[in-house]
Amino acid sequence: MKKEVNEIPRRSFIKLSGAVASLAAGSMVSQTAQAADAPKNHMIGAGVAADLPKAKGPRLVVVGGGASGLTIAKYAKKEYPKFDVVMVEKRDMYSSCFLSNLLYSNVINLEFLADHSFLDAAKNNKYTFFNATCIGLDRSARKLYTDQGEIAYDFLVIAPGISYDYSRIGVKDAETETALRTQYPAGFTMPTEHISIRKKVHEFESGTFVLNVPGGNYRCLPAPYERACMIASYFKKNKIKAKVLLLDHNPEITIKAKGFHAAFNELYKDYIIYKPSIEIKGVDLEKRLIKTDFDSFGFDDAAIYPGIRASRLIEQLGLVDPKSLQKEALIDTLKYNVIGDERVYVTGDSRPHPYSKSANTSNTEGKYVAKVLAARAQGKDIDWYSPETICFSLVNADPLEGISVDATYAYDAKTKAFSFSKDTKMFEDRDQVKGRGTLSWAEALHRDLFA
Repeated sequence: MKKEVNEIPRRSFIKLSGAVASLAAGSMVSQTAQAADAPKNHMIGAGVAADLPKAKGPRLVVVGGGASGLTIAKYAKKEYPKFDVVMVEKRDMYSSCFLSNLLYSNVINLEFLADHSFLDAAKNNKYTFFNATCIGLDRSARKLYTDQGEIAYDFLVIAPGISYDYSRIGVKDAETETALRTQYPAGFTMPTEHISIRKKVHEFESGTFVLNVPGGNYRCLPAPYERACMIASYFKKNKIKAKVLLLDHNPEITIKAKGFHAAFNELYKDYIIYKPSIEIKGVDLEKRLIKTDFDSFGFDDAAIYPGIRASRLIEQLGLVDPKSLQKEALIDTLKYNVIGDERVYVTGDSRPHPYSKSANTSNTEGKYVAKVLAARAQGKDIDWYSPETICFSLVNADPLEGISVDATYAYDAKTKAFSFSKDTKMFEDRDQVKGRGTLSWAEALHRDLFA
């Protein structure tokens, strides 16, 4: 069966590019920044050596066991077998964020997301898994400090993901932020958030369930729209008298707009209320109100997605770009090393590129960074090439129907800015082939990370 390929019309492509490329001017790092602009040391106390075997080659330490870190640990070892690779991860159990929306509609269970072992990944790919929390860094001495001891490195990759920024929705006091995290979790970091949201959805009896889409380059552009579809699908199947109110900070659906609008209008006309250009300015927890400059929106329950920023670890280690609105790392955007330090790299969702902050992007990007590290360990270098963002979104749970995008990126050497390339393609007519493809895509990505 021949696969239908829909090229993006020029006007749609420009709009699509703008959704993520608009951050380029504010967050792209100058390639000519001086090494003095970045601090060399940011140490939170030295300690005894970590209980690790003596390095048998150049030691590459990777902090963070998400899609980026797992990819780099595996493929750096493949590219340069002499590397002694150590993966430092604070969690003792893995659970993926990608595909977690499908929990809410019972398409998958938690085992689908969590039935993967850091130990198996390390064993299968000949590196060491070290269960510890990073607490400091001395770049001059090339030492990483953890709560389990210090680790000397030859090369270091920091891939810690994102942190939430509740100030972006007008919440600036710790009490309200903590209450929001606990009562109305966002569902884009910890697996415990996904479990809480699933319970909310399955116990919801009637009324208004609020979701929102943040502004800027947030984690996984299509995910909030897919989430609305999955929750609405569950309500529809179980004949629950409920509305999903989706408040979008953006003036239009940021990606796959045609496909999501079709799902909203054709599948969930009686369930999803979509409101664009809604900038949240605060949340009244007592009255259950989302506040804006002009209106307030009441809700019976919610999963509230604040703005995001790079992981706070980037700031704690002294690697943040002071000009970045999302506190992203100060790195060479083509080679990923910290400006002035070719021994330390930042990858994944804490990097400053306007690429999609998604698992597949981090995975394909990680394979490129693995090549950079392998080359530099041998005194060589390689040319930049684009990561790829292949992303499936489920829009119907019964039957399984999906839409997808296949994106690559272009780099303008004059402006030092990135945008979607002309080869980016959308597949926005939902069907069961792409529905089944959504699960196959996730299974393939898990295999690549762990097998």
